[in-house]
Formats: sequence, structure tokens, C-alpha cells
Amino acid sequence: MTTKRLNQIEKHLSPMDSANSIFQEIPLAPPDVIFNLTATYKADTFAQKVNLGVGAYRDDAGKPWILPVVKKAEQAIVNDSSIDHEYLPILGLAPFREASIRLILGADNSAIKENRVTAAQTISGTGANHLGALFLSRFYSKKVPFYVSNPTWANHKPIFNNVGFETKDYAYFNPKNNGLDIDGLLADLKSAPEGSIILLHACAHNPTGVDPTKDQWKAIADVIESKKHFPFFDCAYQGFASGDLDRDAWAVRYFVERGFELLVCQSYAKNFGLYGQRAGCLTFVLRNADATARVSSQLAKLQRSEISNPPLHGARIVSKVLNDPNLYAEWTENLKTMSGRISNMRKALYDKLIQYKTPGTWEHIINQIGMFSFTGLKASQVKVLKEKYHIYLTDNGRISMAGISTSNVEYFADAVNYVVRNA
Repeated sequence: MTTKRLNQIEKHLSPMDSANSIFQEIPLAPPDVIFNLTATYKADTFAQKVNLGVGAYRDDAGKPWILPVVKKAEQAIVNDSSIDHEYLPILGLAPFREASIRLILGADNSAIKENRVTAAQTISGTGANHLGALFLSRFYSKKVPFYVSNPTWANHKPIFNNVGFETKDYAYFNPKNNGLDIDGLLADLKSAPEGSIILLHACAHNPTGVDPTKDQWKAIADVIESKKHFPFFDCAYQGFASGDLDRDAWAVRYFVERGFELLVCQSYAKNFGLYGQRAGCLTFVLRNADATARVSSQLAKLQRSEISNPPLHGARIVSKVLNDPNLYAEWTENLKTMSGRISNMRKALYDKLIQYKTPGTWEHIINQIGMFSFTGLKASQVKVLKEKYHIYLTDNGRISMAGISTSNVEYFADAVNYVVRNA
């Protein structure tokens, strides 16, 4: 046997792991910032460690809270002998979709009565953002940028980039007063190419907690209308932000009343505590019933190739609550419990910082709304909070107010007071 043939046999019999993979040269992706922060927190053995990074509600003991109304709805589903586990239709559970439309637009909205609304059940808010962007990448007639606020939820840009959009920023947060840069925002929307897609946070802006006032929303709508931009709403916190479902939906309803065609992404992770159930909805509001039928058909076609059909259990829970008057009433009280605790923790933190005479102004903590607060802390100060105090938050100074409790607010305020003075 020739030497060449022996070498071929040896190569064939050599362990597979000695050869390079066809994927050997792909870059190693960085870990997700939030999930990595949580993993680091969990590995920390320090007794007083505090996790202010995760975007999930916690009770005053720092534990996940299953809403009492969710427990009731889930038990009713378990006890229902007619329940099965068959596939849902491609666009999802009809009672869930219909209730989601009513929740965000209002039951008496003229767009509903005129058959100008269609919706698809999605894999929570992330899936709604993806499906909405995917639809626009295929069927929106203008090749324009996708504008997002600076800053915005960390996942927005990757979602929109992944379906082919170029993303650009519009001004939003003013670090000088920790409030809204309304002048910069309006200027950027005015200078954007006509027909651009504009991502808008319906309420409880993530990560800043800064929302426009009603008058500011009206000014934003004026510019979007004059430039023929397309409004793309993300509504992840309806009812959780203020405790009032209608108040938190005001901006979306105002734009519909103004006659805009738009879409809305809804998530039931925060306001139902169904983080792992991935219940969400994508709703389109259009100018006529014919367009509604066309959009609905294409959403179904896209959804079929993506996930075939959405998951059942979380949607059943939400549908059960939204369509039962007694459970719905109880849910609104559960929402007030969550939003009320968040508001109380904002006040407690503010009071401690004032008590310590911590340098700077801290009114933004009580003026901001929803789960998150943009504290104004610098990355160098955040580093000290992590290393010296075992307090975990993102480098931009965003904190989840849900991670603050009566047992750790003093510890956190003391730490903030230290880093502001010394770091």
C-alpha cells in the first residue's frame, strides 16, 4: 500500500475534534448584558447583594410575585374538562387577540367598529416587534431608516437590524435634567427622511422611565403627520406604568383618533407577570377594511413560516382574565399593587438621598414612571457599586425599581451617596 494511501486512511480515522469546524472562524458573540448581569449576581455570595438589573417585578421580599388573579385563571383552566392541547390557528387564540385589541384601543374605538384592525398573537413583545418589523421589511413601500429613541430597549436595534433595516437614533433623554429632550426629539423627527418608521414607547419608557406629556405627544404626532412617518408603538407596560390601563394607552389611542395607520406591540410579561409564558400581540390599525384583510393574510403567511402557530397556555390565562368581568376587576387591583409598590420605592429612595444631602438633584427619580429609573450615575460610579457594595445595575445607570425594597433601600441610598461623593 502506498504512503499516500496510508496517509489518507490515517486522516480518515483521526478523531473528528482534531479537524476544524466549518464554523471555526465565526466571531464569538458577547453575552447579553442583562442576562449576564443576573448570572453574576446569582454567583455572588455576599449577603447584602442587590440585583437592580433584571426587568421583572419583585415583591418587598425580593421574590417573584405570581398575581393572585393569574392563579385563579390558571386553576379555572386546569379544572375545565373541555380544555385540550391542540394547535392554535396561525394568528393565535381569537378571544385573546380580540381582548388585546380592546385593551389597547378601548372597546368603543371606531377603528374596531369599522373593521380596520387586525392582530396576531406573538411570542411576547419581542415576537411582536420582530413580526411587525418583518412585515414592514416586506410590504412597506418606502426604503427608509427605522428610528429609535436614544436610549431605547437594548433589543430594539438587533430585532430591526436582523430583518434588514438600518436603525438611527432620535434624541430622547436629556442628561442635564434627567428628563425628556423634547426639542431635540422634534428636530430629529423633522430632519428624518419622509416616511421613516418611528419606534415609540407607549408608556413607561425603557430604560429612562421618562414619558412625554400629553401636549408633547401632540407635538410629536404633528411632526410625524407632516413628515408622513409611520408610527411603530411598543407597549410593554400597559397598566403597570401608572396603575391605570386607559392612561397608559392614551398615546396610542390619540394617534388612532388622529387617523394614523400604525402598529402596536403588546407584551403581557410585566402586567400579568407571565415572563416565561411569552404572551404578546401585534395589532395593526389601518384606513379601511380591505387593507385590514390584506395585512391579516400576509401576517398569517409570515407567522406560518416563522413559528407555525403561537403557544397556548399564556394566551389562555390572559384571555380568561380579560374576558371575565370579575377577574378583570381583580387584575386591575393587582396592577395597582405592583405600580403602587414601585411608586413607594421611588419615594423612599428619593427621601433617603435628600436625607443624606447627596449632591445633585434627585427629583427625576419620583418624576419618572414605570419599572426603570435612569439615575444619572456614571459608569465609574456603577463600577464601585458593583465591586464595593455588590449592587448590580447596568453601566448606563439604569436601575429596576422593582429590585428595591424596604429592606435594601437604605443600603442602596447609602451606596449611591458614597459613589456620588467619592467616585
